[in-house]
Amino acid sequence: MTGTPPPPEPDRAPGAPHPRETAQLIGQAQAKAEFLDAYNSHRLHHAWLITGPRGVGKATLAWRIARFLLATPKVDETGLFGDAPAVSSINIPPEHPVAHRIHALSEPGLFLLRRPWDAKAERLRQDITVEEVRRLKGFFALSAAGGGRRVVIVDAADEMNVNAANALLKLLEEPPADTVMLLISHQPARLLPTILSRCRTLRCKALDAGDMARALAQIGIDPGADTEALAALSGGSVGAAMRLISLDGLKLYAELVAIFGDRFDRPRALRLADSVTGRAATERLDLLLDLVDQFLGRLARAGLSGPSNPQAAPGESLLQQRLCPDAAASRRWAALAQELSARARHGRAVNLDPAALILDMVLKIHETAALPAA
Repeated sequence: MTGTPPPPEPDRAPGAPHPRETAQLIGQAQAKAEFLDAYNSHRLHHAWLITGPRGVGKATLAWRIARFLLATPKVDETGLFGDAPAVSSINIPPEHPVAHRIHALSEPGLFLLRRPWDAKAERLRQDITVEEVRRLKGFFALSAAGGGRRVVIVDAADEMNVNAANALLKLLEEPPADTVMLLISHQPARLLPTILSRCRTLRCKALDAGDMARALAQIGIDPGADTEALAALSGGSVGAAMRLISLDGLKLYAELVAIFGDRFDRPRALRLADSVTGRAATERLDLLLDLVDQFLGRLARAGLSGPSNPQAAPGESLLQQRLCPDAAASRRWAALAQELSARARHGRAVNLDPAALILDMVLKIHETAALPAA
């Protein structure tokens, strides 16, 4: 007889290990160095905002910092009794007791604030609620284990509703002693300015092709020879790269580029439109709409900074040279990108036939490509 399976974790990407289980943090050397510099110079802020694109390791960094803070004994942080030896790494061995407890979510010095599971509706809540933030009062009422620190991870801070954000702000304004709060944010602009002002920011950057390959290998995915194209289209995000791989996104993008080769390939355009029909093709449609947006964005930038390097598909650079040779063409393609993005949102909102939506967008691109140079 088997027990009830645990509810899904809102901070775990599909098909990937949870950030607390990730063996290595790939890239983000600058963010790690900034945190260590603050730690070693006794300027450990009580609240850190860890920002950057989705899927570049923000949560992994937060969990590594949490392990480090909870496993590293506190020293005199005022400097009154001489400087303690500088720490050169935030890595904690996986066999350390704190690492074991964190992996099992049983570490008493750690509180994880994330979207809760709604048992009645049998689904995750859409927001982090004020009730979840209020649970922190009980956590802070407990003494820090062994006189050490307590750590709070908020993943993601963007998902707090208004009441939750205001409740957390009160804690940031009057932080409990020996507590460090790590707020993960994909879109800091969505946070209250007063929350932003009370946090020190650690910015995580998009991964380059080499780091992308290593990050994917860590979770058992071989990107093959397409790592540079994958890094370009994913924006350096491992999560976005996994989506591209699972939905054959590189091939989809190559088809899009090929349609607008030396001659407009209408039969190919029709096949591409037909490939996103049916219930099972919803994810593919969403990805293709994103890829159209990327195609136009990369095309518009080519007139200002030259063809994309690296290419995301065979023939992309030649196509960009032909269709967007100068700044005037860039403006035309940028305007079309805005127009088609609005069309896509409207089409999805009114459940427009997917094939018709894609074909309409492709024909608009063809019409724009056929316009005489300004």
